[in-house]
Amino acid sequence: MSFSNIKHVFFDLDHTLWDFDKNSAFAFEAIFKIHNFDISLSDFLEIYIPRNQHYWKLYQLNQVSHQDLRYFRFKDVFDALNFSISDEQIHELSEDYIEHLPNYNHLFDGTFEILDYLKPKYQLHIITNGFSQVQGKKMVNSKIDHYFETITNSEMAGQKKPHPQIFDHALKTAKASKDESIMIGDSLEADIHGAINFGIKVVYFNEQNLNHNLEVPQINHLLELKKIL
Repeated sequence: MSFSNIKHVFFDLDHTLWDFDKNSAFAFEAIFKIHNFDISLSDFLEIYIPRNQHYWKLYQLNQVSHQDLRYFRFKDVFDALNFSISDEQIHELSEDYIEHLPNYNHLFDGTFEILDYLKPKYQLHIITNGFSQVQGKKMVNSKIDHYFETITNSEMAGQKKPHPQIFDHALKTAKASKDESIMIGDSLEADIHGAINFGIKVVYFNEQNLNHNLEVPQINHLLELKKIL
């Protein structure tokens, strides 16, 4: 597959450049201390991470609302841990989490180096399903915002990845054509299938070495993009 005509590189943000799981753990550690929760962070995260992923998939498919995602990803964990907490406390915890999360800015290894490498060669963009109120803060606080020409989120596009509407919105905002564009992301469903179905090339960021049967260009480390682009 030739990438010689690529002019626009679209990145996912969470789990692709911004290390969501690591930053999330730091945010929970901070807010558990604030609320004096006597709870094991590792026990919490063991249940929270897959539940959060579960609700994000439902959210992408419009099967749960933004509010339900933010409530039930916590409610399920506390129920599983038999931890007594009121709905009011869950809502307060959810707000605190959204407020604290962008304060941590760990990026995947090689992020700055690969963005420095790509920036002179391509126009760089972000397509994210994350909530607009926090995604911008994440990028500013992690000092990567200046690399990107455009940022498209699901709220401004009116649809979430993998829906073609968000990709169409992103390309129109970037003034990019399909044959000049490529999508790089960690989610097979949202990023890879979504982009392929829309009609643009992809690179799958498979940092966790997950098994799959899709024949697409794949990297396990961001610096491997130097061999492709």
